[in-house]
This record gives sequence, structure tokens and C-alpha cells, in this order.
Amino acid sequence: MTRRIVPWLGIVALVIGYPLLAHYTNQSAQDGNLGLLVAVAPVVLVGLVLAWRSPRRFIMLGVLMLLCIALWAGWSALEYHFGLVYWLQHVGMLLVLFITFGRTLIAGRQPLCTRFAQAVHAVVTPQHEIYTRQVTVAWTLFFAAMALASTLLFFLAPLATWSVFANFLTLPLVALMFIGEYWVRRWVLPEMRHMHILDAVRAYRNASAPPR
Repeated sequence: MTRRIVPWLGIVALVIGYPLLAHYTNQSAQDGNLGLLVAVAPVVLVGLVLAWRSPRRFIMLGVLMLLCIALWAGWSALEYHFGLVYWLQHVGMLLVLFITFGRTLIAGRQPLCTRFAQAVHAVVTPQHEIYTRQVTVAWTLFFAAMALASTLLFFLAPLATWSVFANFLTLPLVALMFIGEYWVRRWVLPEMRHMHILDAVRAYRNASAPPR
């Protein structure tokens, strides 16, 4: 039991601790070295994980090492603009999600939320297909609006104000979007068996896994 709890406690501590530390560096804006370190740490960590899992592991690790050397060489210049690194990280994540949902709305492709629905329910009615396409559009517009809001706040408001939005409001707004969609679905499609988002993600992951 303890072994199962410890990883979750670490995740909770990271989810809470990182935004607090990031906001502190943005609010004080005095220690550029710490600010840049906190800003680039998640990017380097994600890059390391992706490189390690890549089929071309050693090539990707070599590319990552070269990027780290370039980062080290330009550290002095970047630490004066570490807020820009935070913004690029935040907007980059939102744009990736925007593209992930939006590209599935292109003619001839299956909307992402329809794919999730099929993974959960196996058989999807025409009415459900229409609804899931509309939900995919809603998520696409949501992430586009979030990226735009982040950009406007970063360039037009104090850095501390943008930091509150990026570090403390992004996840709650995404959670509210999930909750709102869930209740709309219950109202629009009351006859369907409703499942939680984690069940949908698990079913989609299992459906997408290659056969052994």
C-alpha cells in the first residue's frame, strides 16, 4: 500500500510545488538564474524521457545533449528573459493540444472525441457522432482561446498577472471544461451510459495499443 501511495504523493507534490515555485520566480523577477532553471527543467526532463523511449535513443540523446550545451552557452542572455521561456512553454503546450484536436476535424478524418467515444462504447450512434464532433470543435476553440489569453496577458499585463493565469488557472479551467462537457452530455444524450474521463482515456489507450 505504501509503495502505491508514495508515487502519487510525489505527483501531487510536483503538481502543487512547481506552479508555486514558478510563480515565485515570476513574481519576484530578481533571481533570473533560478527563474530560468525552473522554466527549462520540465522541457529538458520531457525531452530526456522522449529521447530515452525513442527507437533512435542514442541519436536523440545526442541531439538533446547538443541542445543542452547550446542552452548553457546562452544561459547568461536567457536569464534576463526567463519569463519568455515560461510563456513559450505554456503557449507551446496549449498549441500542441489545439493542433491535436483541430487536425482531426479536417475532412476525411475522425474527430478525436468520436474516437474516444468509440473506445468506450464500441458502437456510436449517428446522434452521438454529431455530438462528439461538436465537442471536438469546442475543445479546439477552448485551447485556441487559452493560448490567445496567455499571449495577451504576457505582453499586455505584468508578468505576475500572467503567472497567476498560467500556473493557477489553467488546470482549473481545463477541469471546468471537462465538468461542463460532462453535464451537457448528460442533458443532450440522457439515454447513453456515461463514463468518467479516466475511463475514456484508459479505454482509448487499450484500443490504441498494438496487438501482442
